[in-house]
Amino acid sequence: MTAFADAPPLWFLGTLVRMKLTGEDTGGRFALWEGVLPRGAAPPLHSHPQDETFYVLEGEMTVWLADEEARLCRAGAVVYAPGGMPHTFRVESDTARVITMSTLAGIEDMVLGLAEEAEFPWLQPPPDGPRVPAERRAEVDQQTGTITHGPPPPARVG
Repeated sequence: MTAFADAPPLWFLGTLVRMKLTGEDTGGRFALWEGVLPRGAAPPLHSHPQDETFYVLEGEMTVWLADEEARLCRAGAVVYAPGGMPHTFRVESDTARVITMSTLAGIEDMVLGLAEEAEFPWLQPPPDGPRVPAERRAEVDQQTGTITHGPPPPARVG
């Protein structure tokens, strides 16, 4: 059995991530990581070949799955996005702490491909420009089968 409870923190596109299990650890069956995300964190509408499951431990996030209506998810909520289904989210609280699982493994390769070792174990300061060059994001997306379908959701008004 492999355990990574003390995995080093990584900065991933403005979030703080700790890998718990990677595909390498599970024979490709799944990957699991914990993330702390700041208010407003929102990936572009995207899909990937793997199923993705979010378990909200703390905070609130609005989640969109394909053409379904947006759902506000609070601590204890679980969201499942089947492989190939476009999805996105936006953090509504000051921060959200989320466990994410990739089944089969693979999404963690995108996280690891775009992450950098955290200089300190908390969220990084806002950037002066893009966190990752567009060319690098395109390269990692191609390697992992991630498709961007649209922009991130807009900030919530009110």
